[in-house]
Amino acid sequence: MHRRGVMSMPEDLERKLAAILAADIAGYSALMGADEKATVRDLKAHQALVLPLIAEQGGRIIDTAGDGILAEFPSVVNAVECAVGIQKVMTERNASIPTERQMRYRIGVNLGDVIHDKQRVYGDGVNIAARLEGIAEPGGICISGAAFDQVQRKLQLPFVDIGAHQLKNITDPVRIYRIDSADQIPGAPATQPTLSLPDKPSIAVLPFTNLSGDPDQDFFGDGVAEDILTDLAKLRWLFVIARNSSFTFRGKAVDIRAISRALGVRYVLEGSIRRAGNRIRVTVQLIDATTGAHVWASRYDRDLSDIFAVQDEITTAIATAIAPAIMNAEQQRVLHKPAARLDA
Repeated sequence: MHRRGVMSMPEDLERKLAAILAADIAGYSALMGADEKATVRDLKAHQALVLPLIAEQGGRIIDTAGDGILAEFPSVVNAVECAVGIQKVMTERNASIPTERQMRYRIGVNLGDVIHDKQRVYGDGVNIAARLEGIAEPGGICISGAAFDQVQRKLQLPFVDIGAHQLKNITDPVRIYRIDSADQIPGAPATQPTLSLPDKPSIAVLPFTNLSGDPDQDFFGDGVAEDILTDLAKLRWLFVIARNSSFTFRGKAVDIRAISRALGVRYVLEGSIRRAGNRIRVTVQLIDATTGAHVWASRYDRDLSDIFAVQDEITTAIATAIAPAIMNAEQQRVLHKPAARLDA
């Protein structure tokens, strides 16, 4: 008999503490769109080498739907070592594959309480791992503070504290640590040097992505991005990366944080355009590229009665909104810095 007010869990379910690894391939949909058969063939070839690493580290595969991997481990040390092993294998395989066909896993690892049955695991322990995967850059690994506490003295890896984040559908903020990119894992090739951030707020405006399937619309997106650059360059308190540098990322599936390190900027503005008949939709978002957090976003729907007037209107609206958004983000960032002195 159960005590009044205490609900029992079904016999086929149980709670336990487990390390959860969640992974998926960045840009997988685009790869499938470009060449479906080749993508499926390459994925299976990669999985033939990657999936056995889970068993070698004492893990159990829960799901491999599509390009994703979900696995549980009794030890968080083994889970992180498995994540590092996966990224090392993929780095080695990608070295002989053309850039546009490379597959790069994003991996999240969390240690948490999960609900377990014979086939699957559920609960915030799993959900947090999935959110960490979404934050990780292609080829990178993010782990929760709970996982970090268990591995920091046991694994000699380049951990970087990227702060506490409010994750979708997770009540409390989660502190996140990044294993500082797969190309810094032993055995991986060296990357370009990281540029330091300037003393004042800095931003790069990327070329807007044309989602219309009509190459003629590229000029509209480029025009909006260039006009925004021109308007922002008038703000003396803001460091703006020149077009020649930011536009080199056109058409490349590059993680925002990699752009931050490559260009030495804190903020990145990216957007997309979509045309249907005589209407155009422009979606734009401002991102803190050092953490991947969204600062501001908006959408603009307009009739194309006069395309240049529409371009000017959207450009002005975006440029006007960006400045206060950056100033507010900077104020919040300073407020969250620890004071060096009690009277600061």
